Amino acid sequence: MTVRPHWPGHLVELPTGPLHVREAGGGDREPAVMVHGLGGAATNWTDLMGLLEDRLHSLAPDLPGFGWSPPPPHGDYSLRSHVASLVALVESTGRGPVHLLGNSLGGTVALVAAASRPDLVRTLTLVSPALPVLRPRATNVHLPALAVPFAGQRLARRLGRFPVEQRVRATIALCWADPSRVPPQRVTEAIEEADRRARLDHDSDAMLLSLRSLMTAYLRPRAWPLWTLAERVTAPTLLVYGLKDRLVDPRTASRAAKAMPRSRLVVVPDSGHVTQMEHPALVAREVRRLLTQAGATSRPG
Repeated sequence: MTVRPHWPGHLVELPTGPLHVREAGGGDREPAVMVHGLGGAATNWTDLMGLLEDRLHSLAPDLPGFGWSPPPPHGDYSLRSHVASLVALVESTGRGPVHLLGNSLGGTVALVAAASRPDLVRTLTLVSPALPVLRPRATNVHLPALAVPFAGQRLARRLGRFPVEQRVRATIALCWADPSRVPPQRVTEAIEEADRRARLDHDSDAMLLSLRSLMTAYLRPRAWPLWTLAERVTAPTLLVYGLKDRLVDPRTASRAAKAMPRSRLVVVPDSGHVTQMEHPALVAREVRRLLTQAGATSRPG
């Protein structure tokens, strides 16, 4: 199987700070923005962007401090700051509303943006969005520990002593239902990228402080009523969950579907946390269905 190279990117200057953005598809196509998850990057969308390039003009940003984006001004990795960066990017295109897609933390960021700025979002696709569930599982129990101040930094340093390749393969095993599906070229790319990021001063801050803000939203529902915000989403929504997801409990899928009145739920039995990477053709097919349905409902008569 031929593995598609990652899409080219460039730095975009925004009022919230610079973002590195990868781009696919011609400007005459419908605009879309795709947001990666915690510890990920714009390259998490490479294959899906390619499968949809005939239909979408896709922008995939590296969130501040992730991928090739510089750290945010004042070191602000809060959920609020990530949402502001996303909104600024969409506004900068001048082509809204857009088809908005997000995975994991990026799903949460996309959901908050869709709820707070419905004028900017035509459709919403959420792949294993990180929504509150206060029942840690054996496979993600380390995440709350990483979010604890000081203790989190110590644990991160301890994890950082493992060789880069070992850490990458452990991450793949955690995020994919079947790690053998990952093409060798993608593993090599991930190792090279992890090695580059390990030498950046802000790498651990991006991960730990973004995670801490997400955990704070989980634990302070009055300040961050994420489930209430889900109920306010008016855009047609596609929800994609992997039944073998070890990070986001797939049992939250039914609650998400009930919370979002214009949603359609797709549960993939043999997928993990990053279904858009593990089963890109399936996700592309479901996104096309969403776009077609949204186009039909927007036409008069």
